Amino acid sequence: MEINLRGQTAIVTGSSTGLGRACAMGLAREGMNVVINYHSSEEEANDAVREIEDLGGKAIAVQADVSREEEVGRLFKACLDAFGHLDVLVANAGLQADAAFTEMTLEQWNKVMSVDLTGQFLACREAARIFKKQGVHAHGRSAGKIICMSSVHDVIPWAGHVNYATAKGGVKLFMKSLAQELAADKIRVNSIAPGAIRTDINRDAWETDKALDELLTLIPYGRIGEPEDVANICIFLASDASDYMTGATVYVDGGMTLYPGFRHGG
Repeated sequence: MEINLRGQTAIVTGSSTGLGRACAMGLAREGMNVVINYHSSEEEANDAVREIEDLGGKAIAVQADVSREEEVGRLFKACLDAFGHLDVLVANAGLQADAAFTEMTLEQWNKVMSVDLTGQFLACREAARIFKKQGVHAHGRSAGKIICMSSVHDVIPWAGHVNYATAKGGVKLFMKSLAQELAADKIRVNSIAPGAIRTDINRDAWETDKALDELLTLIPYGRIGEPEDVANICIFLASDASDYMTGATVYVDGGMTLYPGFRHGG
């Protein structure tokens, strides 16, 4: 299998930290130009740019709130101004605002929906417009690739996180509907659905031996995921190696979606 992304350009939303940063670094190592998008962590975004430049790659950092239409437009304009074209969007930006359902405020509900779902709509719409205008070109077999970051909670209910699970469930059908609509334009749309990955956002779930042991009861494969596990799938979906894939969700979860509680009965 040949992965050839050299000279292509990607925007990765929410890529100053966490899974977004891992995906951005993975794409940069394959020779892609990368736009590091951040909301408030300018220093970490600039660190990511420097790391990519140290690898011999090209990158810029652009501040934008993906829940705001005008800022998303500015993000994509900055990409085209810097690199002249766009080949891949990784719609990764997301957040949590957790609460028991009866205690959840409208503000907490709207905050998650505006970033985790509306943010994907705005970014994917902008990318699709650019891909349609560019058409299929010398950088690959498609006019463009969209990779939505979902979660195992697009199929696994999650008490105490109703807003997040609802947003990710929406991402799943958003992605599939988008893939159906854009396939004739040679635009591929797929999702990555991570399970438990070792990042700062879920540090409480793996930082101590006790917490990790409890977490591993939910993971049949017996280990927590690493950001590179997600980045590797991102690279694959961005490349022509996955050219016949669209509308697919790839679960990177060590088997969390296999209902591990049923291993010993049912």
